[in-house]
Amino acid sequence: MTGTATAQRAKGNEETRIVTPRLVLRPWRTDDAEAALAVYGTDDVTRWLAPAMTRQPDVASMRELLRSWQEGGVALERPAGRWAIELRESGELVGGAAVLPLPPYGVDLEIGWQLAHPFWGRGLAAEAGRALAGHAFASGVDELFAVVRPRNDRGAATARSVGMEWVGETEKYYDLRLQVYRLRKGEFEASTAPGPVA
Repeated sequence: MTGTATAQRAKGNEETRIVTPRLVLRPWRTDDAEAALAVYGTDDVTRWLAPAMTRQPDVASMRELLRSWQEGGVALERPAGRWAIELRESGELVGGAAVLPLPPYGVDLEIGWQLAHPFWGRGLAAEAGRALAGHAFASGVDELFAVVRPRNDRGAATARSVGMEWVGETEKYYDLRLQVYRLRKGEFEASTAPGPVA
């Protein structure tokens, strides 16, 4: 784990919390539905997601989606999972992030992040992405991928800010034409290593 993020397991339920200088990534709860709707209830976010996701129309549908994420998370093998993103200082829920197996074979792992529009442009998505990458690499993963829809310039810029390299376009994942970014463990560790002491 890097010096900027630490992972802690909650006692009893093995849920992972990831803490960064400005953020706390923690498991989703169904009572997050109202705050989560500010993220997943807008076309600004959902139109860029892969796989495609319908904008959530109300709190009840958001609650059902969170419940399905929780149920599906039980079957995921660590370090895969979904996290709510909170501001560390205030506890305000501002987005979501995930490490998930990519189809069709579930061998490659995808890292993803989404923020409510008022929190764009502050570097929070990149901070969350780097924290998740640190968590995944500390768990033994060798490489991570981000898949970005064409014309999603903001998503592509965030992937680069996380330290990922563009490796091409493919239709392999989700039956969509997507730009693929990759981050390898060695590259991540080199980018987070302390510099020489003067």
